[in-house]
Amino acid sequence: MRQTLIMGNWKMNGSRAESQALAQAIVDGLEPGDQGIAVCVPFVYLSDVRSIVESTPVALGAQNVADQEKGAYTGEVSAAMLKDSGCSYALVGHSERRSYYGDSDQSVAARFCQAQKEGVTPVLCIGETLEEREQGQTFSVCDRQMEAVIEAAGIEALANSVIAYEPVWAIGTGKTATDEQAQEVHKYIRDRLAEKNQEVAENLQILYGGSMKPENAKGLLAQPDIDGGLIGGASLKAESFLGIYRSAS
Repeated sequence: MRQTLIMGNWKMNGSRAESQALAQAIVDGLEPGDQGIAVCVPFVYLSDVRSIVESTPVALGAQNVADQEKGAYTGEVSAAMLKDSGCSYALVGHSERRSYYGDSDQSVAARFCQAQKEGVTPVLCIGETLEEREQGQTFSVCDRQMEAVIEAAGIEALANSVIAYEPVWAIGTGKTATDEQAQEVHKYIRDRLAEKNQEVAENLQILYGGSMKPENAKGLLAQPDIDGGLIGGASLKAESFLGIYRSAS
């Protein structure tokens, strides 16, 4: 049975003190036996948050990873550096990286491979824009974004990864996919991967990343192919983040 994973993405928010306070509040809100929770922190605060979440159930993640191993790549952070900083996860291909910073399917695949090479679990973000959804391209967009990674790393590599489906039209817009809309795409993703490797598909965690909040988390997380959430705005307050986490159980 797949374990649920609730992962916060803090994006470019917070000060050092605020990040430390948020991490501490999340840790303080956990109960014995809790697991399957992670936070993706701005690079500059990874060490501060690590000191708080280390030896707790909260896993540390980064919001991106370089597509190169090392060298003259000013401004980039390598997978080895993330591993050295205590990261268990790294987001690759988040919609904001694709939309604002030109991350291509191929560069996302390279980032995915670099993370895995260093033992950091890549969280592959895929999903369609509003225009693509209205044109009936939801499934083809997901196919294209997944296929780039499969071509680069092989279907078996997905066994050591997480996929996050994030409908771009439902992020920060006030629009939210219904439980049924989200489940439809999650099932499609799993079925498509099962055509290549059924065992990988059955065991793969697929998170929903479209404005999950405490108010809608229970219905979304009750769907058979939704294994957790990649949480944006609602992860910036411990109460709401933990509320979503509790909905999973």
